[in-house]
Amino acid sequence: MALALIDCNNFYVSCERVFQPKLQGKPVLVLSNNDGCVVSRSNEVKALGLRMGEPWFKLEKLAKQHGIVAFSSNYTLYDDLSKRVMSILSTFSPRQEIYSIDECFLDLDGFNPQSLMAYGKTMRQTIMRNVGIPVCVGIADTKTLAKLANHCAKKGFAGADGVCDFGLLDNAQRSALFASIPVGDVWGVGRRISEGLLAMKIKTIEDLRTASLKRIRSQFSVVLERTVQELNGVSCIQMEEASKPRQQIIVSRSFGTMVTGLDDLSESIAYFTTRAAEKLRRDGSVAASISVYIHTNPFKTEAPQYNGAITVPLNQPSDDTMELIGAALMGLKEIYRSGFHYKKSGVLLMGLQSKGSIQATLFDDTDKQAKSVNMMRTLDAINKKMGKGSVTLAASGLKHRWAMRRERQSPNYTTDWFELPEVE
Repeated sequence: MALALIDCNNFYVSCERVFQPKLQGKPVLVLSNNDGCVVSRSNEVKALGLRMGEPWFKLEKLAKQHGIVAFSSNYTLYDDLSKRVMSILSTFSPRQEIYSIDECFLDLDGFNPQSLMAYGKTMRQTIMRNVGIPVCVGIADTKTLAKLANHCAKKGFAGADGVCDFGLLDNAQRSALFASIPVGDVWGVGRRISEGLLAMKIKTIEDLRTASLKRIRSQFSVVLERTVQELNGVSCIQMEEASKPRQQIIVSRSFGTMVTGLDDLSESIAYFTTRAAEKLRRDGSVAASISVYIHTNPFKTEAPQYNGAITVPLNQPSDDTMELIGAALMGLKEIYRSGFHYKKSGVLLMGLQSKGSIQATLFDDTDKQAKSVNMMRTLDAINKKMGKGSVTLAASGLKHRWAMRRERQSPNYTTDWFELPEVE
């Protein structure tokens, strides 16, 4: 059995560089919501010693000194480029598991073992040529080993040109390599487990690979026991081609400025409900209820505090944006209290089930349901063609004075007709 783990390098930063190639070789970072902290770093930024999660306000002076270019998160752009990368990678194998926005597993079972290194290089070249995103490829017998091989490819510990195939290493070479890598670099071994392993004198991946399974299970868990087996080439974590149905959908944001009025809160709730309903329809699901919540800033302890939440059941499970917004705004009016400065709001769709599993009743208004289906289908089609938010309900507003701070956000180059890159 052979698996490949393909991981995009510094993904958010790489997405920004696709449309601004002048930033290649320069220190670049991407910030979290409301330009709060660092969530993606170029290799040049890593070399300066800046860590993930560093607050931006502490780095602004250092950024000026070193010419660091900072971007606000542009999740619309990142999501679109991710889909392009994953679509291309799906052509390299009949079985693909998309693990996250920037990485996926491919099943290479049955491929010529001697050609997998070259095959991995072809993947890298194709993604770079067609999308412009650099990736690394790790090839091995199990998921855990494939993740480790990818780690080695990125660090240059083994392999070449961003591809590492553990199948090309003999037992002695593999043992020597594993003995040079800290045990904390293993997929699934977090800080707490790593500290426990170090207390048992298990310091490297080779130490863990050769540890007693019985001892590992008794001291930790069956999960870590499976990790040890995977490090020894025994597959314990299977490919998951089809994503599991979501149990709930949540959309929420912290506001860029404090909100006090019901109108602005209503606009934010309607907007978040619209986004949640779009996800619901993409999944082919309907929701039985919607929860709405609002709260003040818990870190401003000197200010009056309030947290409000409510769940509103629907008469019938639905994916209709108008119905969901109506229920959400009704709930908001119940929990809203004047005199507070609100920092965040959000919605949560619950009781999700497949739309096809809903059984009709004698009392259903079939004409109304048909109109709802046609309207939502038309709405989604227009927004898919013309860009997200091209057509929306008035309740979700236009100005969004409450919106997150994104002072450094790049244009939506690939999803908005009005923000297409210009060629000079």
